Amino acid sequence: MNLSRRPLTLALAGALLAAPLTWSSVVLAEEPAQVRFSVPAWPGVTVKTALAAQLLETLGYEVSQEELGSTITYEALTQGELDAFLAAWLPGQQGMYETTMEKDVLVDLGNNVDGARLGFAVPTYVHEAGVTSAEDLDREEFAEKLERTIYSIEVGSGMSDTLNEAVENDTYGLGDWDLSETSTPGMLSAVDAAINRDEWIVFAGWTPHWMNIEYDVKYLTDTQDMWGPDGGRSDVRTLVTSDFAEASPNATKLLDQLSFTADDQSAMIRGFSYEEREPDAVALDWIRANPGKVQDFLDGVTTRDGEPAWRVVQQALDIPDA
Repeated sequence: MNLSRRPLTLALAGALLAAPLTWSSVVLAEEPAQVRFSVPAWPGVTVKTALAAQLLETLGYEVSQEELGSTITYEALTQGELDAFLAAWLPGQQGMYETTMEKDVLVDLGNNVDGARLGFAVPTYVHEAGVTSAEDLDREEFAEKLERTIYSIEVGSGMSDTLNEAVENDTYGLGDWDLSETSTPGMLSAVDAAINRDEWIVFAGWTPHWMNIEYDVKYLTDTQDMWGPDGGRSDVRTLVTSDFAEASPNATKLLDQLSFTADDQSAMIRGFSYEEREPDAVALDWIRANPGKVQDFLDGVTTRDGEPAWRVVQQALDIPDA
């Protein structure tokens, strides 16, 4: 399955009507075969969408994927040029999300990643030495060991904007701290080097990501919600258009039931981004390693010709019994 990169026309579709998600008395022969995803160039979303596509294709659907940024994605969903989006990260996309939801053209199917968060991260040995909260960073004995430096990703990214605002506002006493803003690989190279030498470091971390598997790190308590509500915890929502939900209740039910832990997603990201494997292969390995979860995804779902989905998918993808 190749990721389509053709540009969207964004032709104006007619006004979309919101519809309740009902699965009864559906005539699948009349359900549209096409499912069109937006896939931002984020590793976890790439694999997660590849996984959804494999399941849908096995059920008889035709799946296309467009590599698009979030701003264009919301516009394309509004115009009816896309059907589904598995990466509505909140609160990071809160403004775009709320503006689009006010147009009554989307259905929010809920969070598909449990445990996503942003925040300050430190090696576990730093955490065990007493740096357990962001309030601890500017304590003299800790600040000196950390060289009053926070490592982060690209200038202009949401995370670096948050850190610059914290320094400007002296949040947690960080007004005299330095920011080392490079890139994700640059930041993680510094983390890797520090951990290999048992040195102290604090950096802007997030989960899901392979860093949480490769490195033994802990996230600091964010008492002031600097990283967002509830200490930086995030939702990653599944969105479909109202027209799609109404016309394709069977496919929508499957998308509604997709749910992963942050550890699930971190493992997928590790396989794709760190090990540089194809997303379809990473997704298929996860499917075969998690038959119980896949069976839950397919509960009450059928193929397009009306067969129970689980047994068909299990046989086609060579999945062991749950």
